[in-house]
Amino acid sequence: MVEVGTAAPHDEAIRRLAGRWLARVAADEGTRRAGGDFACSPAGLWLALTAVAGGAAGATAAELRGLLGVAGQDAAAAATAVARRLGRCDALSAVTGVWARTPLYRAYRESLPDIGFGQLGPEAAAELDRWVRAASGGMVERLPVTLSPDVLLVLVNVLAFRARWESPFAPAATRPAPFTDAGGQRHEVPTMRTFLSPADAWRVAGDGGPVDVAQLRCAVGAGEGRPAVVRCVLGAPGAPAASVLPAAWAAPGARAGVVADRVRVLLPRLTLRSRLAVLPHLSALGVRLATSELADFSALSPEPLSVGEVAQECVVALAEEGVRAAAVTVVPMAAGAAPRPARVHELAFDRPFGVVVLDGEGSVPLFTAWQATAPAGA
Repeated sequence: MVEVGTAAPHDEAIRRLAGRWLARVAADEGTRRAGGDFACSPAGLWLALTAVAGGAAGATAAELRGLLGVAGQDAAAAATAVARRLGRCDALSAVTGVWARTPLYRAYRESLPDIGFGQLGPEAAAELDRWVRAASGGMVERLPVTLSPDVLLVLVNVLAFRARWESPFAPAATRPAPFTDAGGQRHEVPTMRTFLSPADAWRVAGDGGPVDVAQLRCAVGAGEGRPAVVRCVLGAPGAPAASVLPAAWAAPGARAGVVADRVRVLLPRLTLRSRLAVLPHLSALGVRLATSELADFSALSPEPLSVGEVAQECVVALAEEGVRAAAVTVVPMAAGAAPRPARVHELAFDRPFGVVVLDGEGSVPLFTAWQATAPAGA
């Protein structure tokens, strides 16, 4: 039985990961091809990597701890605690599964009591696509990677969220409004309109200048957990995404309220979807051993394993009635080291030795000899 502590100490680790990772995502070649648009899930990436880090040891665990805040024996309990707490957020689901065709230590499996373990068989790709589709509520159709034959284990985390606004936008109020893109081009785009209480708007002093924050509350659902909130952040013209987005989770003491009776919000309808190859980002963030032949996941499996790929597909959509979002984070693992050389036990007959010739059954000593002096040769 795993004793799961509070998840709150790990919230800061997820925020630190987000702050470091977002700069890499913004600079990603795929993001540049999309004109600067991206969607990603820092929490999904942290949960997936932390579950893998539960099987890390030695220097591999140390470098993962530097990124995630935990590794080794503490990581599994942390991943379990955070996933359980996030799962109590109304309308949010957080699930993780592991499929393997290599033996896994029982202690590792038992350290992750909420994770399902399955066999990585010939039909694994189709099975995993169905699992992803169901877990994401249909928002992600399939795994964001192709599983190669050398994959021995794959860990998949899915976060899915769908909620109505506490105060939906009036569809009749949606009409075109100007939007100036990152390249300076002006467009007319469908824009929703609403009013907020001044308590749901504030300003934060970001690294790239002041950032305005508008908080949209989600309606209470059928669950017992607290509903999520959505915070839209608007930086100074030209401010980079990585300096603006962290304002959404700035501490209350860093917020300056607005002086107004009401706050009018004009927000474009949007759907953003990204498929990210995360492995190059991890290398830039200091995780190198885990992805090399020197990886040490000896607490996970008796077979040497390394992280062969990390990928995430994420979608975020805002509309008049509510918000929906999903992220699928995949960590395939392959053989971590070159095939182990054959074990050779050397017997050098370099001192007195005997020779015995036996019958075909190996039971009757037909001839025996003992070489005590230096052999003269045949």
